[in-house]
Amino acid sequence: MSAQLSQNLLLTVPLAPLAGAIVAGFFGKAVGRRGSHMVTILGVLIAFILSAMTLYSVAVDGARFNATIYEWMNLGALKMEVGFLIDGLTAMMMVVVTFVSLMVHIYTIGYMEEDDGYQRFFSYISLFTFSMLMLVMSNNMLQLFFGWEAVGLVSYLLIGFWYKKPTAIFANMKAFLVNRVGDFGFILGIGLLVAFGGSLNYVETFAKSEILSQMVFPGTDWSLMTVACICLFIGAMGKSAQFPLHVWLPDSMEGPTPISALIHAATMVTAGIFMVARMSPLFELSDTALNFVMVIGAITALFMGFLGIIQNDIKRVVAYSTLSQLGYMTVALGASAYSVAVFHLMTHAFFKALLFLGAGSVIIGMHHDQDIRNMGGLRKYMPITWITSLLGSLALIGTPLFSGFYSKDSIIEAVHASHLPGAHFAYFAVIVGVFVTAFYSFRMYFLVFHGKEHFHHKPFPPEDDEQHGHDDHGDHHAHVPHESPWVVTAPLVLLAIPSVVIGFMTIQPMLFGDFFKDAIFVNLHAHPAMEELAEEFHGAAAMALHGLTSLPFWLALSGVVTAYVFYMVAPSIPATLAKVLRPLIIVLENKYFMDWFNENVLARAARLIGVGLWKGGDAGLIDGLIINGSARAVGGIAGLVRRFQTGYLYWYALVMILGVTGLMTWQLWPYIKPQFSALFGF
Repeated sequence: MSAQLSQNLLLTVPLAPLAGAIVAGFFGKAVGRRGSHMVTILGVLIAFILSAMTLYSVAVDGARFNATIYEWMNLGALKMEVGFLIDGLTAMMMVVVTFVSLMVHIYTIGYMEEDDGYQRFFSYISLFTFSMLMLVMSNNMLQLFFGWEAVGLVSYLLIGFWYKKPTAIFANMKAFLVNRVGDFGFILGIGLLVAFGGSLNYVETFAKSEILSQMVFPGTDWSLMTVACICLFIGAMGKSAQFPLHVWLPDSMEGPTPISALIHAATMVTAGIFMVARMSPLFELSDTALNFVMVIGAITALFMGFLGIIQNDIKRVVAYSTLSQLGYMTVALGASAYSVAVFHLMTHAFFKALLFLGAGSVIIGMHHDQDIRNMGGLRKYMPITWITSLLGSLALIGTPLFSGFYSKDSIIEAVHASHLPGAHFAYFAVIVGVFVTAFYSFRMYFLVFHGKEHFHHKPFPPEDDEQHGHDDHGDHHAHVPHESPWVVTAPLVLLAIPSVVIGFMTIQPMLFGDFFKDAIFVNLHAHPAMEELAEEFHGAAAMALHGLTSLPFWLALSGVVTAYVFYMVAPSIPATLAKVLRPLIIVLENKYFMDWFNENVLARAARLIGVGLWKGGDAGLIDGLIINGSARAVGGIAGLVRRFQTGYLYWYALVMILGVTGLMTWQLWPYIKPQFSALFGF
């Protein structure tokens, strides 16, 4: 590909997965299972190859693209259009999304082989890939919002894929409603920018950012930019599962494991991080908004990590890990280290997809048992799953030379260099989070792959007679683990490679080079964190060596050692601590009572308001007073008037004479009034 990017090739990137989704969705029965997975994998493979070519052209040749593809409508000076903006940020996201999606598609062949909804699942995940690509490739806020809502809609379908399972239906509705709360703030933020900036286009809006920063929100003395950025970030809080809009993500584990990797690793949950990074020229103009972003991210990073400690479902441990790592990314955004946040987004996508798919492989090998307390000693039964899960765990906890080390340590250093008021709390949160992450990650690792084998004579998980395929692969023999088929293990190996090396290879150009030079804007005078990081960076190898002496490394090592002692050497210790700290455990088991609060306070309040508006507003005021009341008034008037309709001619003649007399009197009254006054003395 030349330095001039081809519009047709760029258009093919999102349309290829869309075509696969249409074929598998509408013609799945005709093409069969094999045809469905082949056409969707081919579509995503084409998208990945073209995305890789685009990334090469952007990184090596400096190619850029910003143009309208389709003009939908014009409302005065406001243009609503479909367009692509291709720069370093977009090209990187395109490759990450398509690569992880490709791995998930291949993995799904083995994981969902016995499921009745095989073709439907491939259609959904391919449609999800199309939606995410439209989001990251957009050059305007209208298309951004389209992709934003499309990934939310398809995630609803994926989380509730087993639609006869009540918990899955509850989970997808919960995800849908919580995301609508965030999306309400998101569309308000877009509306403010359009109302005062007059454009939906990124470049045109960013060009007016200085003017917008001088404006105030009508009726207040608040900065318009602060209000708009906080509204935009509320959208990111819903999509990227930030406190308190995080509650949907753990429950979304009710969907099949492949969508956990797709939604919670590289695509939907990272959309909010991508959006804030894309809007960096706006966020840089409001320290208040940045501080808000940082504090919310710090709360999420720390307190969601604590919840991972007490989880026994293998998928939920990884889910809370995702929540915590999204908090790390958000903290970096608040510190104006947007490139660091996006860098962690990229590294996290690979090793978190690896961990989710590894968890799915364990579930297959364990004949659908997801409780880590029923596992142990799987290393000798599932060697490929074991080694790849170990590599993913080492990357997650930030082991030097692994990809997670470079991005995670950079976040910690950026927060330490930040001058915002919330930076002290954020630094404490991300530092403590290092120990917590290492502890719960290796608690899961040791309980699953090492120690005593707890799966002998364990009963199978209950079958779901109504919904065949609830992690069901048709195994009914002895409860002995087995390695997964190659279509499951091959994606694990391919994801393990970037989980180890991608950070070492890309940290210099992405953080300290010009890869994001025209995609991310930072006011280094006001927010010097990235400048300080650049001064301390002396190469990827030197950073890894220095990392061996840093506080995060020793905290991570302490977490691993503590997990080993607690669960391999002296398992009586965590049992004793659970009894001593029972009140705290109850709080953690109930997830800080956030679900209870939402269901018993917010939901009931919303229900009461809804019932009040229904009975008082709709039934009482609109139907009762306005509609039925007006009908009754007309009926009453008609009942009175019809008394004058007797049907007798002499009555109508009398009324006509009286009417004419009255009309003449009214017309002549000004002339005869003086005579009446003189005659009767008034």
